[in-house]
Amino acid sequence: MIPIYRKDEINKFIKKYDTRRQRISEEVRSTVEKILTRVRGKGDEALYEYILQFDGVDLKESGFKVPEWEIEQAVESIPEKILSILKQSIENIQYYHEKEKRNSWLAWKEEGVILGQRITPLERVGIYVPGGRAFYPSSLIMAGVPAKVAGVKEIVVATPPDENGKIHPSLLTVAYLLGIKEIYRISGAQAVAALAFGTSSIPPVDKIVGPGNSFVAEAKRQVFGVVDIDMIAGPSEVLILADETANPDYVAADLLAQAEHDPSASSIAVVFSSRLAEKIQESVEIQKKSLSRKEILHSSLKEWSGILIADDFPSGIELINHIAPEHLGLHVKNPWEVVGKIQNSGAIFIGSFSPETVGDYWAGPNHILPTNRTARFSSPLGTEDFLKKSSLIYYSKDALEKVSESLIAFAKMEGLDGHANAVQKRKS
Repeated sequence: MIPIYRKDEINKFIKKYDTRRQRISEEVRSTVEKILTRVRGKGDEALYEYILQFDGVDLKESGFKVPEWEIEQAVESIPEKILSILKQSIENIQYYHEKEKRNSWLAWKEEGVILGQRITPLERVGIYVPGGRAFYPSSLIMAGVPAKVAGVKEIVVATPPDENGKIHPSLLTVAYLLGIKEIYRISGAQAVAALAFGTSSIPPVDKIVGPGNSFVAEAKRQVFGVVDIDMIAGPSEVLILADETANPDYVAADLLAQAEHDPSASSIAVVFSSRLAEKIQESVEIQKKSLSRKEILHSSLKEWSGILIADDFPSGIELINHIAPEHLGLHVKNPWEVVGKIQNSGAIFIGSFSPETVGDYWAGPNHILPTNRTARFSSPLGTEDFLKKSSLIYYSKDALEKVSESLIAFAKMEGLDGHANAVQKRKS
């Protein structure tokens, strides 16, 4: 049962909630470090060993890369209705991410001075998609579409194989629809290592994006600097702000939708009356009975979830901005008035008919979002994550002459004679 925290108990919940951000265990850290070192040194040999060890699949004969015929076969096996849904989802996500794209620019500041910025796509990007027993085509859509919109030349997918060494047809179909042909059957920290360092059969990438378990997250942390990464993702979370106009069944459904992700997922409701809190709690229990992932729901709701009864609206907003939720649902009378008060949230779902589900699969914004309070300083994955910027600076001879004395003085103030000399040599 999801617990209710009354006004004098909220601080207790917040202290417990904040422990979700605790640092990675030493066991995970050291295990990942060993895997990265071995893959970096032994390459494909280490990958084959780890895939056999962790996934129970021997790929030495078939290799890591999924052949094109297998991709085409997968597309043919997908029912027409599902194919149409996948195409529409991609179209929706592409529409949104095209709005995010930025262009290079130049500005003539004054005579003889031109400043600007050149924006170019990354050359090669690796997308990690969780898989194996489960499959997540939506994760590939959310990572692949903005990379494609940005103009990334080479998009690579790494995803775990099932017990037969196969990748789910829906995932291969999304890759086909996005024009991705380089798909590798590799999992976990070893997949991150292969993408970062490269092996004889897998060329390295410039950036790794996509969600994964704690080993994937730690591997991404450790290879950052060799390559770029999107973020260190933690367990998923939702917070629903609900006033007296909220439908308790809708709130409960949204809490359960998030809780089914993972035993460490967090589902929180912030309300302003005991009556509404009890109605939501009751609805959660009723709806939970009809859902399949009962053990995960039980753990998530008991350990990391809660219905918080806030004193008033300002204190409710304060709670939101402290928790900085990955997903925020506004089930309130005037949700558009509330949006401007939200400082920290990955995605904001406005009104009672905007469930998280529509954001996960359909609406357009990215569902790869900052978790564990990182929405305080980071943003959803987007087109800009696959672009890089180069500053452009042009000074004519006359323009440099005008500022040369200031430059020389500044350089000498810092004790950098070479900098001063670089200007002095150009003076008339």
